[in-house]
Amino acid sequence: MTSRTQEEIVTRVWALRANLGDIFGFREEVLVEALDLDHARQVIAPRHPGEWTQRFDHETYARDYLRFAIGKILDHRGNSASRSVDKLSELAWLLGRDDIVAAMDHAGYPMYGAPKVKAFADGVGWPFLDDLDGDDRLALARMAEGQQCDPQGCARGCAD
Repeated sequence: MTSRTQEEIVTRVWALRANLGDIFGFREEVLVEALDLDHARQVIAPRHPGEWTQRFDHETYARDYLRFAIGKILDHRGNSASRSVDKLSELAWLLGRDDIVAAMDHAGYPMYGAPKVKAFADGVGWPFLDDLDGDDRLALARMAEGQQCDPQGCARGCAD
C-alpha cells in the first residue's frame, strides 16, 4: 500500500483543525503518530513535545486496531466505537486507500459503526468475522447489516 508523504499528513492535520472535523482529536492522533519529529513539530504545540511518538508500521497498527474496533462494536461501546471508526478512516487514508475512506464515508453508522468498520476490513481484504466464535460472528454480521445484534432483541443497547 502507498503511504502518504509527511507534507500531505501535515496538511491534513491543519485541514481537520480548520474544519473542526475532529473535535475529539482521534483522527489527529493517528496522523501525528505518522509524522517524523521535524514534521510533528509543525503541528504539536512546543509545550507538549513529550506527547509525540512516531509509528512506522501503519499496516500492523491498522490490523491491530481493526480487532480492537470489532471488540468495541460487540461490547456496544458507543464512544469507543466512534473513535475506532475515526482512527480506521485515518489509517486507510495514511495507507493511500482513498477508495476505503470513500466506502467508509458512504456506509451508514448504525450499530456502533459496524458497517463502516466492515467497509474498512473488506477494502483492505482483512478478516471481519473470521476470528470470532459463532454467537459473536452472527451478532457482528447482523450489526454490519444495520440490524440488532440479536434478532430476539438486544438488552445492551442495539436499536433498529
